[in-house]
Amino acid sequence: MQKIDNLRTVLDGDQEKAKVLVVGGGGRCHAIVDALSRSPKVGKIYCAPGNAGIAAQAECVPLKDTQVEELKEFALRENIDLTVVGPEVSLAAGIVDVFRTDGLRIFGPTKAAAVIESSKDFAKQLMEKYHVPTAAFRTFEDYGRALDYVREGKFPVVLKYDGLAAGKGVIIAENMAQAQEALKDMLLDARFGKGRVVVEEFLAGPEFSFMCFVDGEKVWPMTVSQDHKRAFEGDKGPNTGGMGAYSPVPLITDEDIEYSLENIMKPVAAGMVAEGRPFKGVLYGGLMKTPDGIKVIEFNCRFGDPETEVVLPRLESDIYDIFSAVADGTPMPELKWSPKSTLGFVLASNGYPGSYEKGYAISGLDEALALGDIRIYHMGTAAGNDGYATAGGRVLMVVGFGDDLKAAQAHALKAVGCIKCDNLFYRRDIGWRVLK
Repeated sequence: MQKIDNLRTVLDGDQEKAKVLVVGGGGRCHAIVDALSRSPKVGKIYCAPGNAGIAAQAECVPLKDTQVEELKEFALRENIDLTVVGPEVSLAAGIVDVFRTDGLRIFGPTKAAAVIESSKDFAKQLMEKYHVPTAAFRTFEDYGRALDYVREGKFPVVLKYDGLAAGKGVIIAENMAQAQEALKDMLLDARFGKGRVVVEEFLAGPEFSFMCFVDGEKVWPMTVSQDHKRAFEGDKGPNTGGMGAYSPVPLITDEDIEYSLENIMKPVAAGMVAEGRPFKGVLYGGLMKTPDGIKVIEFNCRFGDPETEVVLPRLESDIYDIFSAVADGTPMPELKWSPKSTLGFVLASNGYPGSYEKGYAISGLDEALALGDIRIYHMGTAAGNDGYATAGGRVLMVVGFGDDLKAAQAHALKAVGCIKCDNLFYRRDIGWRVLK
């Protein structure tokens, strides 16, 4: 197929505005669509596959995020100016490589660079090679050897499936019985697919999410946030994809951020270039402030979820300009952030992160939004008889704004109280580490 030049001029005035395709369908992608909708340079937004809530701000396209060839054909047919990729599965499937082959502008890392998330072992080896602080580790394919190694070590111990597992492939084993069950799950029963397991030392301290826009060795930091992974209040229960988040993070100082930028994010970006896997897109650092200094827990190759839902609402710069600068390798505009705080609660289906039922009616969203200082991002909804219905494990994220985190939390909680559904639960303690 003949290559095309899809770069349009999208200046203000009478010239044509940009057509943007967002790939994905959860809360993260709703936040990306919402941010793009605030750009005066963006006209039409498509989202594939999107969801019922996203449909209010973008035209949803019935294509899965892994249908790479079909997505490319759609982008060519509709003369899409820029594609923004949300989920890691699309990136691991090589969507960026496929789009670029046909001259399409796309924001995200190549398949070779996305391995920093799709292989935990690769990320650990990279950090070891380039002297980036992280937990001690060993990687195993054999169940028996992994079990022997864990038995000889200390508890708790962290067990990570060496692949993509939708945020659920990490187990903190408190004892041998838990470790044995998790290793059996990952190595013998192949719950997430055939793969290896990274066994890490357990680190203690507050975690924070540090997302950066990256273009090769150039790194631009976003404001930091903190996620809440455990399902229940007090950080109890199983790990989830995230039950809420807030930004900024008072526990993390300006010095902490500068250290993380200079000693973690920039060296990793440079290391990826040196390895022949230059990274373009969002590099997510899941970091921990331990008594021995800040260390890396994990890297992701895309916007975090639910962190994106509290970070992008604070972005005052035009996100289309930012995406374009990274995709095209052109100068980056200044990143400006609102002084307002954001805090969000995830409303999840009863039973999540295990099995759950779908199809429960949701009401009260208009009343919640009418309170002001509120954004509601749809994570797993479908169109219902008179509005919306549950269609996923994580269903909605209700984000409040405020002059400080306590005010943001109060606004969000009031909005959550307006929402009615017979099958949702949420953690009331989002932000508890700093709002005791």
